Amino acid sequence: MGASDRFEQLREQANGTASDASSQTPPVLTVVTIALSLLLVSPLVWLAIHASEMPTARIVGLLTGETASSVTINTLVLVTAVTGVSILVGVPLAILTVQTDLPFRRFWTVTSALPLVVPSYIGAFAFVSAFGPRGELADLLAPFGVEQIPPIFGLHGTVLVLTLFTYPYVFLTTRASLLSFDGTVVEAARTLNHTRWEAFKRVTFPQIAPGIAAGALLVALYTLSDFGTPAIMQYDVFTRMIFTEQQARNLDSAAVLSILLLVMAMGILGVESRISAGRDGAYVSSGDRRPGTIRLGYWKLPATLFCAAIATLCLALPIGILTQWLLRSESTAPGQFTFGLTPILNSVGLAAAAAAICVVVALPIAYLAARGDSGLSSLPERISYVGYAVPGVVIGLSLIYLALRFVPFLYQSVIVLVFAYVVRFLPQAVGTTESSILQVDPSYIEAARSLGYAPLSAFREVVLPLVAPGIAAGAALVFLTTMKELPATLMLRPTGFETIVTYIWLVRGAAYQGQAAVPALILVGVSGLSMLIILRQERR
Repeated sequence: MGASDRFEQLREQANGTASDASSQTPPVLTVVTIALSLLLVSPLVWLAIHASEMPTARIVGLLTGETASSVTINTLVLVTAVTGVSILVGVPLAILTVQTDLPFRRFWTVTSALPLVVPSYIGAFAFVSAFGPRGELADLLAPFGVEQIPPIFGLHGTVLVLTLFTYPYVFLTTRASLLSFDGTVVEAARTLNHTRWEAFKRVTFPQIAPGIAAGALLVALYTLSDFGTPAIMQYDVFTRMIFTEQQARNLDSAAVLSILLLVMAMGILGVESRISAGRDGAYVSSGDRRPGTIRLGYWKLPATLFCAAIATLCLALPIGILTQWLLRSESTAPGQFTFGLTPILNSVGLAAAAAAICVVVALPIAYLAARGDSGLSSLPERISYVGYAVPGVVIGLSLIYLALRFVPFLYQSVIVLVFAYVVRFLPQAVGTTESSILQVDPSYIEAARSLGYAPLSAFREVVLPLVAPGIAAGAALVFLTTMKELPATLMLRPTGFETIVTYIWLVRGAAYQGQAAVPALILVGVSGLSMLIILRQERR
């Protein structure tokens, strides 16, 4: 007898049987999940405690100092610029691939989403290799008498790289809004003698604006938390300066900068929450009516070239540079820069441990959020998402403080490193698990409870088999994103403990870029798997 047949039999046997025991959420579940969620945010609490122990004059001096002021301005400028340019790239791409007669629309849809598979710091490596002072472009132009090209470093280079590898957030959310948009509204506007541009401004744009805003806020949050790209592009933002101050043992300065960054991240998360709440009651058409296809006419060639240029910069260039590194990797690098099996095994072991713990912790949190019947039911879930919004460099710094103060024997241990991954990526497991639990018919559980099953037994026998695919998807996402995490790994890893990302960082810093080809391509492949999982979940 299959699992679904057994569940149907349980429901039929319990049909008409009064049972009120199953409608109550066990109090112990609420207590356990709240305790777990508070444990996850404990590093951030410790950061605030450390700052409160500093003399007021010291805090004021750091907040009003030149470093804090310049870094705040730089970060705000970077976040604003990357978000704005991402909108200018992502929204036209979404419109072109959904509403126009663009040639090869399916192909351009895929290429417009795929830049998410390239970690931004890998993209930064590639752009520096291509457009840096001694890069490939400089070598190509040297025979023509061009001795110097504009530098790629600084604000403009950082904006370029981050935009190219984060705009897909705007593209995907805007595309989703366009696909769910009721085309009859646009047709009605056209019958009132509105031009297509007027219909877009008055009808289409207000409907897809929440989707654009949601993608833009994801871009802003990613830009705020990114460490690798600003560090490679030599642009001082919060994440780079926090890492620099921590390495120099200026812990007070690092703590104050971390709090400023945390406040900024919470502000972005608050805006995102309000927009998400505003979308709850948004109208989504249940039919298949979409606006008529826009004929591009003589704009067809420029539109195709625009899509091709973005795909070239985001995909062809970095993959080409990595392939070139691979072909040149026979350079005489010292033995300590030889890439072996150890970094791969270390990365896989850490990622597997983080994924397993996230699954165990996510189950009670997701179940309470999906089936809870009290006002506290959603609190643990919301608390868990705080860690996802906090940059890895801040979590890394907080855990360094925590380990040195209370558990010095765990300082620079794998245990602390895995805990950082769990804090960062638990929401990925919570989200997929909760989504699966919401799809389980509650009557199955009621049937099992009415037949004498204890709450835990009913969950194990009824719910767990049905939510297993969601659990597996969450574990896979945690595994894949842990493999790519850079700042927390650099700050918390044991001395001499190398992973794929730390190896890439090491050889890049030592200017042995050819040695980074294989591990970088491995990370791109891992990211590609994460994209497949996302697309599979979207189809489900």
